[in-house]
Amino acid sequence: AVRIAGMDTLVAIMAGLIIFPACFAYGVAPDAGPDLVFLTLPAVFEQMPLGQLWGTIFFLCMAFAALSTVIAVFENILRFSMDQWDVTRKRAVAINGPLLALLSLPCVFGYNIWSDFLVPGIGDVQSLEDFILSNNILPIGCLLFVLFCTTKGGWGWDKFMAEADRGEGVTFPKWTRLWVKYGVPALILIVFFTGWAPTMQTWLGLA
Repeated sequence: AVRIAGMDTLVAIMAGLIIFPACFAYGVAPDAGPDLVFLTLPAVFEQMPLGQLWGTIFFLCMAFAALSTVIAVFENILRFSMDQWDVTRKRAVAINGPLLALLSLPCVFGYNIWSDFLVPGIGDVQSLEDFILSNNILPIGCLLFVLFCTTKGGWGWDKFMAEADRGEGVTFPKWTRLWVKYGVPALILIVFFTGWAPTMQTWLGLA
């Protein structure tokens, strides 16, 4: 778990060190949203020797990364359905597969028949879905999860520690209790309100 989290964070930092300087170098807004990787990196690859080759390899790897992520997320949905309602895997697939395909249509249509759809302060369909997920569902979900693990009204710190330290490997540091209980929720709230600030400024006519 430590290695995975460490490598994931390292890759994210390295990607940021590449993408954001490239944004300013090629005049692309760093807050362009989901299209950033499709706007900025092609411009970078064009300036590189064998840029088309490196670009092809990069987007091919990104396609595999997206596919593996979809498989992992879908497995979580299937397992939840199987555990929650005691259904077989085939039935869980039969129920969730069409629902996920239906829910994916707005993102697909956003590249063609709904390409003119814009939300002020947010952007097109893809940006709207990214805003809903990244600026709302993820931080609120993280906040509820942290509060559930650290407060008596939820799981509680002792039960969380017992679960986190099961098995072998690195134990969860006990000295982080105050930080996890108060510091982490405060940071999550800062991220949440910071994500909403530009949109609210646009809606209120302040931007």
